[in-house]
Amino acid sequence: MKRREFITLLGGATAAWPLAARAQPAMPVIGFVSSLAHSDLGLVVPGFHEGLNAAGFIEGRNIAIEYRWAESDYQRLPALAADLVNRKVVVIAAISGTPAALAAKAATTTIPIVFAIGGDPITPGLVTSLNRPGGNVTGVSFYSAPLVTKRLDLARELVPTGGLIAVLVNPDNPPSVDEGTSAQAAAAGMGERLLILNAKTSTQLDDAFATMKQQQVRAVVVSSDPFFFTERAKLVVLMARDRMPTIFGDRENAEAGGLISYGASRTDAYRQAGNYVGRIVKGEKAADLPVVLPMKFHIVVNLKTAKSLGIDIPTTVLARADEVIE
Repeated sequence: MKRREFITLLGGATAAWPLAARAQPAMPVIGFVSSLAHSDLGLVVPGFHEGLNAAGFIEGRNIAIEYRWAESDYQRLPALAADLVNRKVVVIAAISGTPAALAAKAATTTIPIVFAIGGDPITPGLVTSLNRPGGNVTGVSFYSAPLVTKRLDLARELVPTGGLIAVLVNPDNPPSVDEGTSAQAAAAGMGERLLILNAKTSTQLDDAFATMKQQQVRAVVVSSDPFFFTERAKLVVLMARDRMPTIFGDRENAEAGGLISYGASRTDAYRQAGNYVGRIVKGEKAADLPVVLPMKFHIVVNLKTAKSLGIDIPTTVLARADEVIE
């Protein structure tokens, strides 16, 4: 082949490369917005990936994900959701927190949304029905508010009769507030007084524990909230410092050093949300996918923490525990 012919052939092939690249189908892009912090990624994304994988999608291979983390600042969520809409993602996963789901719903009525939240999705208007959500929104609920009375019972088993119990809630998250309301109603039915404390910042957590010490609180129930999930390490430090028996909603808090947790599996919820996202990308409609509720709730007891606090866990609690951390 002559040199001139080779250069001509090479030039023609080079010119064809962009055309070939343009001919390949674009990779679908998922939007992912969360009330949690980026530091929680390792506890959130693996389960979500499992659900996507079960639907036939692998991040980076045949699907892309745009992540947005509110870092427990719920005021950022509307802008984060709007940014994903502007990027024309094919579906939005609103993971962990009713505020994230509401921000996504407010940002679009056309892009499908899959949530994973702790509260009732009907009351705030995310869906009109659990079985037939309607519209562009569906997802998974931990359904945490009804469980707070069980956590209150666990706390009551740890303290002497008449000991004051506190409930920690995030005033910026409706399901967290609902847990406080449910706990207060349950306590009133038992003729007992309950202390409701608000916290949505690290400083307010310090203030809440200072109030507990002043009020001689004997145990605290922490509501299920993304902020308290992200701040689990600090909560454990405060609990240990004040030798305060603390009941959480998420097993991750018990794994981090919390005393007891009772609730549904976040990993299962994130897995189901990922699966729903994958199914929607493949063509199913959010309106036709029923909202998934948890089937199992688990008690996790951290005996190592109990020993460090000088607490003897009642045999009635240990007998009901699904997992004991030695």
